[in-house]
Amino acid sequence: MKEKWVLTRKGADYEGLAKALGVDPVIVRILVNRGMKTEEEMRIYLYGGKEALHDPHLLKDIDLASEIICEKIAAGKKIRIIGDYDIDGVMASYILLQGFARCGAVADAAIPDRIRDGYGINEALILQAKEDLVDTIVTCDNGISAIEPIALAKRFGMTVIVTDHHEVPFDLVDGRRVEKRSEADAIVNPKQEEDHYPFPGLCGGAVAMKLIQVLYEKCGIPAAEAEVFYQYAGFATIGDVMDLQGENRILAKLGLEALNHTENLGLRALIAQNDLEDAKLKAYHVGFRIGPCLNASGRLETAQLSLKLLQSTETKDAVPMAIEITNLNLQRKEMTEAAVLQAIRSIEENGYDAQRVLVIYLPDCHESLAGIVAGRLRERYHRPSLVITQGESGAKGSGRSIEQYSMFEELNRHGELFTKYGGHPMAAGFSLPKENIALLRTALNEGCTLTDADLIPKVKIDVDMPMGYVSRELIDQLSMLEPFGKANEKPVFAQRNVEIRSCRIIGKNRNVLRMTLRPAAGYEVEAVYFGDPEDLFSAIEEKYGKITADAMRQGRWTGSHTVRDEGRARLFAQTRAVVGGDEEPVSLHFCYYPELNTWRGETKLQMQIISVSA
Repeated sequence: MKEKWVLTRKGADYEGLAKALGVDPVIVRILVNRGMKTEEEMRIYLYGGKEALHDPHLLKDIDLASEIICEKIAAGKKIRIIGDYDIDGVMASYILLQGFARCGAVADAAIPDRIRDGYGINEALILQAKEDLVDTIVTCDNGISAIEPIALAKRFGMTVIVTDHHEVPFDLVDGRRVEKRSEADAIVNPKQEEDHYPFPGLCGGAVAMKLIQVLYEKCGIPAAEAEVFYQYAGFATIGDVMDLQGENRILAKLGLEALNHTENLGLRALIAQNDLEDAKLKAYHVGFRIGPCLNASGRLETAQLSLKLLQSTETKDAVPMAIEITNLNLQRKEMTEAAVLQAIRSIEENGYDAQRVLVIYLPDCHESLAGIVAGRLRERYHRPSLVITQGESGAKGSGRSIEQYSMFEELNRHGELFTKYGGHPMAAGFSLPKENIALLRTALNEGCTLTDADLIPKVKIDVDMPMGYVSRELIDQLSMLEPFGKANEKPVFAQRNVEIRSCRIIGKNRNVLRMTLRPAAGYEVEAVYFGDPEDLFSAIEEKYGKITADAMRQGRWTGSHTVRDEGRARLFAQTRAVVGGDEEPVSLHFCYYPELNTWRGETKLQMQIISVSA
């Protein structure tokens, strides 16, 4: 797929700020590109630790919630935590369970079944709590929209405390937004209108940790003891794909530092099952290796398994659960790959690739995978993608969008087609009658205002920088920008007209390109590309012709020079004596990120290629 490269240019005193902060001007330019304007902002970003976290007392209702819980603990009342079935919900549930136990509470946790219960606290869970003689319910990562279930709990005489981070539901009254509030005794959610917490973008696990920090203070437990929860709140922040800015980035950073030395037997077993014992764990490992395992149990079985793993106190118990969860994730990956292939066939056979909004019906796809498949289609076709499955109670779907298309707003325009829907600009979930699927496809495409330019993916370049400028010192400073993730993406550098000296396909699936590049006379560097090798071969064919591209594809290319086509070959043969040579360098434009690669004890500079262009 063709990409548009966009170089970010923002003005600032790069040299002055770099000197004040003790970093290369390239680092300052990246920080400016991330929206930072002052030296203080940049200093916190680069050097901030736990002292940069905000005071939990600033959260509305958090003191009230902790006072209520303290009273319940003192009275020996039974407390039930109700979480969610994803990484954030599981981590938040674990944080509250451990924190409450440390304070002497009688507490347990319930997590809804994704298919049977759906998201969040519901009537069935309230009725079960009543049967179990629960006195107090504490939600985490859910509850802000549960107006009716909470009203039921209050009718049964229960105390309800909500801790959440999702958007607050509201009504429009005379054009004014009026937030809906349940009958909960205390609501801790930084997104409430009356909440003045400095950073409203926390995940559910972070909100739960803040509550435990205040609770420990009220119970006379040293504040330092709550720092054990950094790893879980940081894990949840990364796993729930929160914006890694401000306090979130500090939490993710602290969390990864702790995770690399974790004493949690369940996490250690899971890390071992994913062959990561000797790795320095980064956000990538949480987001794409360990985290999906914890999510898989909630998708295919029950998230209680992941919660139980975190609670393990014996290695002999943790290892079998870690194996089971890892196998569930492997099963989930296989099911996802099959569903993605089925979706691609449907798109190609039905001509949906000519449409600007993809609406794909996969009746046999497991409904918990619809969002993952939609995300894969969005990446492949760079257009809004909705995948609909046949659930137990009707057709259910999930959508993933691109920046130029607010999925929730577009679904809202056609609300009459759904039995239920919700979401935000980049993602949505919904239910609808099966017979409305074709109507939805037509409605979304007929009303779509996306242009051809909108459907071209963009590569945002931070710095147009020669590869020869890269040093080990710069790479060390780039590591200060980690952890990378949503809203704090890995920086992108670019250099034009880089000569390719050698190129070969490697890997058991033959999907990795290893190259030697010559960015400047007398300087060569290794490079690796994990994208589709055809991206590079197509660029070569566009610029130099099919003969050269095919030679590269087939591994027959033996040098760093070539000719464009047979006609050019004959021309060079005729004029060789005149021009002083018969060949020209093969060069492309590269977007890249520099890194150090260690192989067999030797560490070398390597360029990770992000994108190529003729």
